Amino acid sequence: MLTATEPLICISHLDSVGKIRTMNKLIDTQPNWQEEIFSILKSGGVRQVAYVPDAGHSHVIKRVHADPDMHPIPLTTEEEGVATACGAWLGGERAALLMQSSGVGNCINMFSLVSNCRFPFLALVTMRGEWAEFNQWQSQMGKATRAAIELMGITVVRADRAETVGETVSAALSAAFDGGESIVVLLSQSLIGRKKWETK
Repeated sequence: MLTATEPLICISHLDSVGKIRTMNKLIDTQPNWQEEIFSILKSGGVRQVAYVPDAGHSHVIKRVHADPDMHPIPLTTEEEGVATACGAWLGGERAALLMQSSGVGNCINMFSLVSNCRFPFLALVTMRGEWAEFNQWQSQMGKATRAAIELMGITVVRADRAETVGETVSAALSAAFDGGESIVVLLSQSLIGRKKWETK
């Protein structure tokens, strides 16, 4: 039963993108998976976040830049992030690497550092070359991403739905830093949404 202090919201309908339309406001019912990722990294003690700029990771990157207790590390190429994560662990800190699937091919040789030295390793990879891809140059690496990572001895897990992202990333973080695993989380292209060429 509602009390006098509880707001009354009249719901008219749930629209096609999962938002509840009300008489006076719009409530987003979908989980904010990008914010979940940031919160999990923060609460999991990740201090360093290495990244190559990417739209799918943009929210997490902005949040890391705004947090005085975290250190964002922009990269010129993805394999630098592998070495950065390993170096962070040697220095007593936890790090995560954010990149797009197209950058995985750049990391193959550097993944040897992770495997041979048995470093805990956590990377989050936004996928391209699959759902609604418009750029054929993304397709080949997109198809090969999982197999390429696994061939280098690194565990791969995947989140395809927004409601599974938080649990998947949380489990991966525990496996990496509590269990000593090297692990990559693939974030489905369908989570990001359609991308289009911009014309000016």
